[in-house]
Amino acid sequence: MGKTDDRKWSPRGKRRLLALGAGAAVLLAGLTLLLLVWNGVILLNNPSRAQYPVRGVDVSSYQGEIDWPTLAGQGIQFAFIKATEGSSHVDERFAYNYEQAPKAGLRAGAYHFFSYDSPGENQAENFIRTVPRVQGALPPVVDVEFYGDKEKNPPARETVVRELSVLLEALEEHYSMRPILYATEKSYALYLAGGFAEYDIWIRNVLTVPTLPDGREWTFWQYTNRERLAGYDGKERYIDMNVFAGTAEEFAVYAG
Repeated sequence: MGKTDDRKWSPRGKRRLLALGAGAAVLLAGLTLLLLVWNGVILLNNPSRAQYPVRGVDVSSYQGEIDWPTLAGQGIQFAFIKATEGSSHVDERFAYNYEQAPKAGLRAGAYHFFSYDSPGENQAENFIRTVPRVQGALPPVVDVEFYGDKEKNPPARETVVRELSVLLEALEEHYSMRPILYATEKSYALYLAGGFAEYDIWIRNVLTVPTLPDGREWTFWQYTNRERLAGYDGKERYIDMNVFAGTAEEFAVYAG
């Protein structure tokens, strides 16, 4: 049999051991929290329904085939649906989603992913070809965010403002509604801050309540991209959630 080591821990050794144990516990708790957030079990943002009673989703082909009655039955009132991107791309699920969402009792709107590499006029033509004028629809949305290397190498503001203005004016003329501008806080600061004052803003911030750098108020807020709801089965298992900055009565008459 082996000999028993009956040496005792010194006070300093005990403190070191306790510190190591506490550090390991904190690390484990942090990793557990990170996993819960990543898997959508805990949402970093979860605004009060009392404060923001009107909620909705935004979807694209990444959510696959959507069962709209099931999705609509989970406390949402609107859906923004991806229609187009750039001057030629059309979302393969748009026509179905845009037809079925209103049948499930939701107010629907279509959005266009803005391309920094295409003329605004061509992008407007792509959207107008794709999205019919529908009574009661939400205004068209232009999504201004980054893709590829654009965040590291952002295009010049002057160029973006010029082409974006062409696109917005064409959509407003065709649909007789002023479009909504969607942006991340960084793309807003670069391209929208201090301008486009006549357009409503849909801002993304999945960490905290958004604050726009020019003090402007937002109309829609995308507060998480990690929600998990029933009613869709695409390659993307999460769904984006949004709130409207107003009451149910105000939303009912929003944009006519």
